[in-house]
Amino acid sequence: MELTPVTDLPALLGGDEVDGLDRPLLTYCDDATGERTELTAKALGGWAARTAGLLREGCGLNAGARAAVLLPPHWQTAAVLLGAWSIGVAVSFRPWATAGLAPVGQGADLPLDAVFVSRIRLDSWLEVVPEAPNRFVLGLAPNGAALDEIPAGYRDFIAEAGRYTTTLPGYGSIGSGDAASPDGTTYRQWGGIAHEIAARLDLRAGDRLLVDVAKHEQPVVWLLAPLAAGASVVLCANLDPDTVAARAAAEGVTRVL
Repeated sequence: MELTPVTDLPALLGGDEVDGLDRPLLTYCDDATGERTELTAKALGGWAARTAGLLREGCGLNAGARAAVLLPPHWQTAAVLLGAWSIGVAVSFRPWATAGLAPVGQGADLPLDAVFVSRIRLDSWLEVVPEAPNRFVLGLAPNGAALDEIPAGYRDFIAEAGRYTTTLPGYGSIGSGDAASPDGTTYRQWGGIAHEIAARLDLRAGDRLLVDVAKHEQPVVWLLAPLAAGASVVLCANLDPDTVAARAAAEGVTRVL
């Protein structure tokens, strides 16, 4: 079974049925701040649609464009990735903790059309963030709050994306053999990896997966694999090991990663 629904958001997010779209799909928790943000499939799809609109209508990008995502696992990161993939933008995801911003795979040194970076790390990364005509900064604040101060040369992702519709765009089908990453990895190949991971974790439809974001930064693990299996995700930042059992019980978790 292969995963191509990254080009078909309703399918990836649980189908067009109201029951499917209204189910909790991605919950983000931060033990350091006490934040808990829960998105239904419909809400996450809405933010992905806004991202797609921003890239397509606001930046003039189409299938084949390239973007770098320099963000930690987060619900806003999920929106950026799903929105970009939904219109065929190839994404280079660079691990949050990797020194020197070493990219995943090859091909990330090709010219970029857009860059998404966290405000928290931007000051220390300013000299190494790759060039791109469209640069967006994300505050990753609770409730999706906009930034008070925007660095020169950047636009606030939340403020910019918020101008676009939450209706999923109908920009045409992206083939499963098209590149989903600048290194040429296709949607079909990422789908195969996602399904392999889901099978290894024994993830099934209806499962709820708790992920320690400090240990699992690759989106194929914390995003694509559970979505491909029909599972929901609880992303936990600054996870306190002593509270994992309580968190899992409170969130109705069936698998811990």
